[in-house]
Amino acid sequence: MDFHSACVSVEHSTRFTVPLRGSSEMTEKGFRIVTDKNLGQAEASEFPVVCESCLGDNPYVRMMKGEADKECEVCQRPFTSFRWKPGAKARYKKTIVCQTCAKLKNVCQVCLFDLEYGLPVQVRDKFLEDQQKVELPDSGVNRDYFASQMDRMTEQDALPYGKAPPHPALQRLARLEPYYKRNRARVCSFWLKGECNRGDECPYRHSQEEGDPELQHQNIKDRYLGENDPVARKILRNAAEFNTLTPPDDGRITTLFVAGLDASVTESDIRDVFYPFGEIRSIKMVPRQQAAFVTYTTRKAAEDAAEKLFKSLTIGGRRAKLMWGRQSSSDATAPAAPPAGYPSIPQPGIGQRLYYPSADPATYGGNAPIQR
Repeated sequence: MDFHSACVSVEHSTRFTVPLRGSSEMTEKGFRIVTDKNLGQAEASEFPVVCESCLGDNPYVRMMKGEADKECEVCQRPFTSFRWKPGAKARYKKTIVCQTCAKLKNVCQVCLFDLEYGLPVQVRDKFLEDQQKVELPDSGVNRDYFASQMDRMTEQDALPYGKAPPHPALQRLARLEPYYKRNRARVCSFWLKGECNRGDECPYRHSQEEGDPELQHQNIKDRYLGENDPVARKILRNAAEFNTLTPPDDGRITTLFVAGLDASVTESDIRDVFYPFGEIRSIKMVPRQQAAFVTYTTRKAAEDAAEKLFKSLTIGGRRAKLMWGRQSSSDATAPAAPPAGYPSIPQPGIGQRLYYPSADPATYGGNAPIQR
């Protein structure tokens, strides 16, 4: 959705103001100066930093704006909050972190998912380089100073995220399409007890879907810092299962099938890629199908190659597809011979016709010549 084409109206709400944690704090020894007053100032903004899913599918969004009426869940500084309804059947959404913290991690102010890939921070940071990861201080004074430095970096467009080239694993896991289903209203607690008497006028949902019980226990700071996030663990677990090539049950199969090869790829190029995992028995090229069969001497070498090269096999500058080979027809078990004395059609002699046992009980002898 193009934010500039959406008609968004922002209303100023008359709410209480959170006192600024500024120039002095009360301690056991009385008041003392702990930080500069400029470091504790409230953040002012005109529009939230949100993803397309949280903004909703309604192009005419009406927002309520409260200046310095909320405390950031991460840095605990007051900031300008926004509240709106993404759709007719959606629940109200609100910003929970300040824009400084959101821009620092390049995440949405509402769902705390990455704005570029649509993934949790823990999943994104797993594949990013070390210079792009940001660690936040723990104490209040250091957080204020760190936030002020990040404000200056934001103005100079010097934030760490987005400087390195995109990671191929993140591109495969990216969720680029908006998912408006997560904006639905929550399940009515009275409906679960069988006591809701509102009917269709109830703003909450009167239906419940089977979900993962692990996802019911989520923490805002864990989501933001990328630690112990159950949603991230589920995504990484599903990705590990999807990116694993299951070996066949037959332990005698040691052949890997490579498809999608370029016409200029030679046997030497394939050997250079597969030889580090073990000794290769043979490589059979199939130019017509742009494929090849790589056979190892041991099953362990074939399994190691399949585990490391699956979803990341590149030969001659081109991505190739890797699969396990099938058992050849020559190795297949031949049908067993009939037992001795088993009746069969007698073979005719030289110059004689083929006789077939007739099933007609009226036929004398049961053997009648075949009529041609």
